Amino acid sequence: MRRLGRGGPYVGELGLGCMGMSQFYGAFDDAESVRVIHRALDLGVNLLDTADMYGPYTNEKLIGRAIRGRRDQVVIATKFGNVKGPDGRVIGVDGRPEYVRRSCEGSLRRLGVDYLDVYCQHRVDTSLPVEETWGALAELVAEGKVRYLAISEAAPETVKRAHAVHPVSAVQTEYSLVSRDPEEELLGVLRALGIGFMAYAPLGRGLLTGRVSRTDDLPAGDFRRTLPRFQPGNLARNAGLAGRIAGLARARGVSLAQLALAWLLDRGPDIVPIPGTKTRARLEENLAAAALDLTPAERAALDELAPPGSAAGARYPDMSGVNL
Repeated sequence: MRRLGRGGPYVGELGLGCMGMSQFYGAFDDAESVRVIHRALDLGVNLLDTADMYGPYTNEKLIGRAIRGRRDQVVIATKFGNVKGPDGRVIGVDGRPEYVRRSCEGSLRRLGVDYLDVYCQHRVDTSLPVEETWGALAELVAEGKVRYLAISEAAPETVKRAHAVHPVSAVQTEYSLVSRDPEEELLGVLRALGIGFMAYAPLGRGLLTGRVSRTDDLPAGDFRRTLPRFQPGNLARNAGLAGRIAGLARARGVSLAQLALAWLLDRGPDIVPIPGTKTRARLEENLAAAALDLTPAERAALDELAPPGSAAGARYPDMSGVNL
């Protein structure tokens, strides 16, 4: 078990990202997704990560169905702030107090629960001070509708300002062997403040599984087809990087994904990766990473193979909405 922040909830070493069960990564099967969630709970995973925008709105309903009768086994982390239009595209970010409260009520209803364990600001609304958003979040905690608070893709100074209003239990940002940006400043700030870290896309959105080497490997309509790192030139370089890391995994007798997750777990006990999957087989493969202990030689080799900045291409087509 690991703790999200000094005063946050205890969660398993690895959580389960549920986004792909309802959107973004090709076809999905609700019945199998429920089986994945049940298997995860059986194996000791208790952190389920979702957001109102996933679907939109359908992912929270899926989780609500899956945890019925098992609420006491689950730490639910959901997010608000990304506003979607009728066509499902994100059209803006909203952190206004009235929107915060309305979003919370919607998530409680869709999940079928009386409280949210971790409520996370998905993106920072730069049209108003973050203190206004967090004042509303603090009220929800006082009312018992939310237990702990988090923020996603926020810059260190923004995290400090939010934390001054109400303790931040965790910051959620992309972090993996191919996305090491948090090491520059963010992780140091979080550790000084006693804030935990939830690492999303810990397998590089599939780059660190060895199963994506060409754009054609992605299903039609897959969100990754729009991302810079998955464009043909960049993808060839990134697949080559993953292939070199895979050589080290083979030498250890584990999968590339397992080595990548073991590396993240090794970065500190305050880091909780939340790999997503839509199948029980991949879930079990990922969870086996928690049993791996890296040697000093392996740590050094991974730092040499995948230093910060080694991935080709930005994380998103437009980075203006992150790290604010």
